[in-house]
Amino acid sequence: MTSPHDGALVADLHNDLILLVDHFDRRGRPDYFGEFWLPELRAGGVNVQVLPVFIDEQFQSEGALRRTLLLIERIHRLAEQYPQLAVCRTGADIARATADDRIALVIALEGAHALGQDPELIRTMERVGVRVVSLAHMGRTMLADGSGVDDSSCGGLTPQGLEVLAEMERLGIVFDLSHLGIAGVEDVLEHARRPPLATHSACRAVTDIHRNLSDTQLKGVANLGGVIGVAAAIPPFIDPGLPTAARVVDHIEYLASVTSIDAVALGPDFVDDYFQEVYGGWPTLPGMEGTWGASEIQRPSDLPRITEEMMTRGFSDADIKKVLGGNAMRVLDEVMGVPAADSVP
Repeated sequence: MTSPHDGALVADLHNDLILLVDHFDRRGRPDYFGEFWLPELRAGGVNVQVLPVFIDEQFQSEGALRRTLLLIERIHRLAEQYPQLAVCRTGADIARATADDRIALVIALEGAHALGQDPELIRTMERVGVRVVSLAHMGRTMLADGSGVDDSSCGGLTPQGLEVLAEMERLGIVFDLSHLGIAGVEDVLEHARRPPLATHSACRAVTDIHRNLSDTQLKGVANLGGVIGVAAAIPPFIDPGLPTAARVVDHIEYLASVTSIDAVALGPDFVDDYFQEVYGGWPTLPGMEGTWGASEIQRPSDLPRITEEMMTRGFSDADIKKVLGGNAMRVLDEVMGVPAADSVP
């Protein structure tokens, strides 16, 4: 029986693989991507890979800009090193890359620590190819509060954060809601005029954790034409006690029932290999204390298990293909590298 996974365009909205590439670069293994990640992406059928640049805590103040630019440079060099890859700035670039059987890479910022309190640096990031940006991680930046500090503060976007949001929309950079605190999400849903992404989140009604989105937030993203990527590889987001492909599809089903199938995508957040290699296990993160089992979706090669579970539950081929990549591409095509209509001379 042919799986719709085989003929689908598969877009992964969040994989931290560049951190592990950098880690092994510094240990004399510059071909690590080709040895490990390229076969994994091919086995999972991934055609479009959003690559977030995450800044570890030790770099988040004075070292953030340098670290960010070094990782962005490494992404560009990956595409030079491997002809199977292409860094893409627009939806048209992605279409050309995938037509040539190349994996389209989209550069993203997770937390935007590099901007500091200088909104004009978002223009610099646009020039070097950044096309998706979130403004906070677990804590606080000069632009916004992350969901990890909701219990102690509930700050939304700062004036600089609102300025960055407006400039991102003008330039054609997709806003990423994942990791924003409650007030920040409210600010974006009030002020955004273009479809956003929540690249790697899930449903709070299914798994009650601060990183997941409430029904009101899910509906707000969908009402803007945006899309939520289900963080299939993160056990505490999916189900700490049973992080299976079936539970991932529970989130997909619930999300579709609250919004529509057109608002659902995949943003697995494949970070386990990095944590295991660098920290010897998962570090303690705010609001995610405790233990959990290994996710059934650990690497890109596991993605077909999600498709199989959706098939078992009677999802149509058309709806499966929307979840696997069609919905994500709709947002990327509309926003990525496309200046806002009112900014075009």
